[in-house]
Amino acid sequence: MHFQYTEEQLMIQDVARRIAAEKIAPSAEHHDQTGEFPLENIRILGENGLMGIEVPAEYGGAGMDPISYVLAMVEVAKADAAHSTIMSVNNSLFCNGILKFGSEAQKQKYVRAIAEGKEIGAFALTEPQSGSDATAMRCKAVKQDDGSFIINGKKSWITSGPVARYIVLFAMTDASKGARGITAFMIDTSKPGFHRGKTEPKLGIRASATCEIEFTDYRVEAEDVLGQEGEGFKIAMGVLDAGRIGIASQAIGISMAAYEATLDYVKERKAFGAPIGSFQMTQAKIADMKCKLDASLLLTLRAAWAKGETEKNGGRFSTEAAVAKLTASEAAMWISHQAVQIHGGMGYSKEMPLERYFRDAKITEIYEGTSEIQRLVIARNETGLR
Repeated sequence: MHFQYTEEQLMIQDVARRIAAEKIAPSAEHHDQTGEFPLENIRILGENGLMGIEVPAEYGGAGMDPISYVLAMVEVAKADAAHSTIMSVNNSLFCNGILKFGSEAQKQKYVRAIAEGKEIGAFALTEPQSGSDATAMRCKAVKQDDGSFIINGKKSWITSGPVARYIVLFAMTDASKGARGITAFMIDTSKPGFHRGKTEPKLGIRASATCEIEFTDYRVEAEDVLGQEGEGFKIAMGVLDAGRIGIASQAIGISMAAYEATLDYVKERKAFGAPIGSFQMTQAKIADMKCKLDASLLLTLRAAWAKGETEKNGGRFSTEAAVAKLTASEAAMWISHQAVQIHGGMGYSKEMPLERYFRDAKITEIYEGTSEIQRLVIARNETGLR
């Protein structure tokens, strides 16, 4: 493994860092307080290739590698986690699945608009009664004589659902087959039969709009089936592997922001006549924060490298992605917690961004597979037991 980034990787990192500093960070507090979707900033990210980092140029993307994606995601998440959530869904969950399983027509129609930041994409797997148990879904797609499908049902906790133009949807086409009875579809939200519920009031990542969506006799034509009928569960699990690298990167960005703010604070804040960073208990916290942060970054870069290798040579990178996501998300929660504690009352105040980092960090342990699910994935892959 090489520990030096390429010139192209550093370039995309610099682009992300510049946009994060000039556009995202100054507006982060406003978007967090209001919950307003940052459409203008997302357009800028798209115009600079950050909404389709791994998307080939012929489909409107930057045509770069998974390492580049991690570096860019970290920079955006460091400025504001909500922006990085939108970026992650567009890159990992939406574009990635279509590039791997979609037809040429689907790539041209759906990927280009999202990669260029002209439209917003979403990924609809979770339902009100089925979260971690995706095979318990009730949203149904009934095949018609002409090859089209009629969809009825609900999906919940859909990131970017309130603003998405296109959605990758998973619905049950044959309940008797269980996981093999799930099919993936491309959804155009401008068509009749699609309905959005209320935007969810969330603890963190508040500018990342989330809602329930519902389908009432929504018709999907045969050409908008993603992959093959019955392949939906396989597609979803493969896409989530990539998504977990995105969330690990987001967690690292949150951790970096909290850590760097704390490092500055312990050098300046004095108690009992000395900087609090000179106290052994504070130093122990700083050392542990640094170790967890570095471990998270290296494991996430390993997962991104593994993703790149499997794309060239085949195989899966499920374990590497789960290890990265589990480690980085729990590190983000711990580091942001310690950052608030070290800052004391100021860490608890909305006058500083520490409490936002703390609120934002929590979701990284939940979405795209909870920490409990990551542990199951890792253990099952290691033991071969189910």
